[in-house]
Amino acid sequence: MKLIEKVRREIQRRNYSYSTEKRYSDWIKQYIRFHDLKHPNQLKEKDIVSFLNHLVQSRNVAASTQNQALCAIVFLYKQVLKSDVGNLKNLKRAKKPKRLPTVLSKEEVRNLLSELEGIDFLVASILYGTGLRISEALRLRVQDVDFDYMQITVRNGKGNRDRITMLPDKLHSPIKDQIRKVRNLHQQDLARGYGRTILPNALAKKYPNAATELGWQYLFPAKNRRKDPVTGFRHRYHISPKNIQRAVKKAAKAAEINKKTSPHTLRHSFATHLLSNGYDIRTVQDLLGHKSLKTTSIYLHVLNRGGHGVKSPLDS
Repeated sequence: MKLIEKVRREIQRRNYSYSTEKRYSDWIKQYIRFHDLKHPNQLKEKDIVSFLNHLVQSRNVAASTQNQALCAIVFLYKQVLKSDVGNLKNLKRAKKPKRLPTVLSKEEVRNLLSELEGIDFLVASILYGTGLRISEALRLRVQDVDFDYMQITVRNGKGNRDRITMLPDKLHSPIKDQIRKVRNLHQQDLARGYGRTILPNALAKKYPNAATELGWQYLFPAKNRRKDPVTGFRHRYHISPKNIQRAVKKAAKAAEINKKTSPHTLRHSFATHLLSNGYDIRTVQDLLGHKSLKTTSIYLHVLNRGGHGVKSPLDS
């Protein structure tokens, strides 16, 4: 079995997201190409450091990008090759700039959403109404929405952790309508001999028929079926995040929002608006799924805009 295939199998076994699988595989390929296609078993600690330093010194990558490459290489050695990377002496870390997140006002959010329709509107509303990341929203299954308790369960979020967030009242009917559409599409797929979805972990072995159940279907299924390279099944994956990214960017332009706006901006706005409404920061931390309170506290800095809340003498 080829090395990259082993990496992908190990990532899938651990139920990491598809985006993580793709990024890790890409970084490992770049690492191998950088060292003239040598097998990683032939490379040593200094070779890892030279690649990571190259990213900073020659390619001027951001700190998050270098860290992602490091995580991919550590995963390769520890989980696939079963060896240690060492302490990586002489590693030059990219400097992480201190930037505040872009946040829309409540009026800007309303204007943005008014320029969207259909699935684009519903997904964007979920991002702002629940604080989900776009990957988490698109990975939702039908059974993750609980209308009785008015909550949404986020499974295998960042850090492979589950959490619960609210289901906004305004999204109750639109999501029920979406589930009806998913049910109709799923019944059509079953009638044509399809309708099996990919289940996380080893659930397919434990529950052989679960893959055809409505509850396990994606809330936002793709228009076309695709063949899974591992199982060979032709199934509906969820829609691409690029669709939502393009729609939000176009809507921001139409709404004349002069801020760099993306789907993640709606998550930032969710957190900031909750804090401005007086909710406790630890509650917001739990809803966002942040491991550290320090990560959530950045939104307090956004609230203290305008010189830490100090009134300008010009306005006195």
